[in-house]
Amino acid sequence: MAGGLGVTETAAAKIAEIREAEAIEGSYALRVKVMGGGCSGFQYDLYFDEPAEGDQSFTSNGVHLVCDQMSFMYLMGTQIDYVEGLQGAGFKFGNPNTTGSCGCGSSFSV
Repeated sequence: MAGGLGVTETAAAKIAEIREAEAIEGSYALRVKVMGGGCSGFQYDLYFDEPAEGDQSFTSNGVHLVCDQMSFMYLMGTQIDYVEGLQGAGFKFGNPNTTGSCGCGSSFSV
């Protein structure tokens, strides 16, 4: 989905697992947000939330994603994956808009 937000099949499966384990209401979407902070200036935030007026809305691999207008300026074209490895597991953001990130990978700059 060029220009939008997407999740890989692996991330979609993990999101469904979390939704079920935490009994999240079906009407809630996964909110993808950018917040100020972190070593490089911005950091990502993911949480289940009710869609709000003015949100950008996307569906990818069965996951309903929402994003506020300000965050979407920094997230256009981002693909979210879920990875597991020796150094832990978590969601990984493939954001084509970043110009750098910190060593821990939890923040980015544009």
